[in-house]
Amino acid sequence: MVRRQGVEVERCKSVSTIQRMIGGKWKIEILFYVALKDVRHFGQLRRCIGNISESTLSKQLKELVDNGFLERIDYGEIPPRVEYTLTTRGESFVPILLAMKHWGEEELGL
Repeated sequence: MVRRQGVEVERCKSVSTIQRMIGGKWKIEILFYVALKDVRHFGQLRRCIGNISESTLSKQLKELVDNGFLERIDYGEIPPRVEYTLTTRGESFVPILLAMKHWGEEELGL
């Protein structure tokens, strides 16, 4: 519980859990490109996002896989071919991504 002006406010577990799962600097943008722009490969994601290091992109992709938003498909080929696709959980997040995109366009004029 958090105290605010003498009143105890209970922390919202669902919001704090979601924040932990998708709170990385690039995670929402990664989900956007995979979900709405059909970007599936590491190199494509890096080009779309731009100013992100390979290690940061790898880390954030791994966390999204670990948290059940993305599936990593390794084709076991040389040179390596890996694709990322949405899981059922990731697909359930698409309406939220669309709402965020719409809000940004309406409220921020983007």
